[in-house]
Amino acid sequence: MTKTFVLLGAINGFLAVALGAFGAHALRDRLAVGMLEVYKTGVQYHMAHALALLFVGLLAERWRDNAWLRTSGWLFAAGIVLFSGSLYALAITDTRVLGAITPLGGLCFMAGWLALATATIRA
Repeated sequence: MTKTFVLLGAINGFLAVALGAFGAHALRDRLAVGMLEVYKTGVQYHMAHALALLFVGLLAERWRDNAWLRTSGWLFAAGIVLFSGSLYALAITDTRVLGAITPLGGLCFMAGWLALATATIRA
């Protein structure tokens, strides 16, 4: 579990930086200001939860076989895909229906943090 979440965190950290740079350079003049802000929100949450995945991976070394910790990591990963992914797609395509997916990612993030709190209490 340790390697899995550290690897997911590292890959997502890379992707957050790459997508942030893409947004700042390639999309700056192509997107409306409001859609650029949507994109930036996706990048911010992406990076924050990439770091959360790294943290989960490091804690997994200490708290072996903690199901709540494992659950928090998978919820953070799902949140990145659903929340940030839907915001990236919404900003680039202006397909408003994608905005309906974003709250599901937000719920994954919130549940991930609650699962991490539960893992801490039970460790």
